[in-house]
Amino acid sequence: MKLRHLIAALMFAFAGSAFAFHCPIDMKKIDEALAKKPNISAQQLAEVKKLRADGEALHKAGKHQEAVDTLGKAMAILGIK
Repeated sequence: MKLRHLIAALMFAFAGSAFAFHCPIDMKKIDEALAKKPNISAQQLAEVKKLRADGEALHKAGKHQEAVDTLGKAMAILGIK
């Protein structure tokens, strides 16, 4: 039983670090898409920039799942998969 708890704890520990490495990749994708001047409205552009900044702040705060979710919204607006 203790082995199961140890394995579960290790899985959660590694899951957090996996999200941590995912955030910078998503931020880079967003930055690259913005550099290409996407054909989106000014309102959408402002929203993407806000989501990008919020995602980076969440990443730096260690809130990686929230960061991934936030960056995902920006990527959806930009049509990034």
